Amino acid sequence: MNALRPEGVPEPSRRVHDHGDSGPTVLRMLLGGQLRRLREAMGISPKDAGEAIRASASKISRLELGRVGFKKRDVADLLTLYGVIAEEERETLLELAERANRPGWWQRYSDILPPWFEVYIGLEEAASGLRVHETRFVPELLQTEEYARAAIGLGHPMASATEIDRRVKVLMRRQQILRRAAPPQLWALVDEAVLRRPIADRDVMRAQLLALLDAIRSKEITLQIVPPARSAMAAMAGPFSLLRFAEPSLPDVVYMEQLTSALYLDKDADLLVYKRHLDRLSVNASPPAATRDLLTDLLDGQH
Repeated sequence: MNALRPEGVPEPSRRVHDHGDSGPTVLRMLLGGQLRRLREAMGISPKDAGEAIRASASKISRLELGRVGFKKRDVADLLTLYGVIAEEERETLLELAERANRPGWWQRYSDILPPWFEVYIGLEEAASGLRVHETRFVPELLQTEEYARAAIGLGHPMASATEIDRRVKVLMRRQQILRRAAPPQLWALVDEAVLRRPIADRDVMRAQLLALLDAIRSKEITLQIVPPARSAMAAMAGPFSLLRFAEPSLPDVVYMEQLTSALYLDKDADLLVYKRHLDRLSVNASPPAATRDLLTDLLDGQH
């Protein structure tokens, strides 16, 4: 266990992964990882693998990271190149490719969701653990519907009422992962200023604080609040999320959203920097055991 992890914060676990419960994003990642291992075992370069399917080395990289869909013919050709000739093994991987290409529920909203965010929704659904650092709003997975409507309205000032409604529906659907039989472990570090920032009327803000009090009753949800006196470090990094997956072969991913794009990091060196930053933040934040009293004090201050 990391020595910097404060008391009361659980170590994210890797549960045994059931492929039958997976959405298309994690299935692509699983298949991509398996293809990478097969390629490396044969000593074949990404360039040579790309030529075998009439593509580039960068296309092979995107396939192996699960960032793009698979053509069944390409998977079949790669399996042949990698010496996978046993019919049973080939059929298992080809079936996985077919399932990985099925659309996720979020693709019904592709007219309002940019492709880079659709990727994130798929990763979020597949994650077994999420470490979230937030300096702007209450973490999205913990927002009430009315708070979410206000936050989305601020982020999309030109959107119609219909579009705002649909964006809220997407968020409410995303939150269902916390109500699954085996929900992901959510550990959120939130700047106290977020909870004091009045982005909506007092009733909405009060309902949001009450919802957070209810959320932290769950053993899968840990909420730490960063007090103003210690928020300088939090402000330096800005908001980001670290996602961890049940399948041991899948790398952790750091996600940072920007105004018109997003950044995904999965290199070990980058992950180490962000994990250390989260650990330092968690030590500077109030301990999880203090969160209930802090939320109660904020509620009392609204009278």
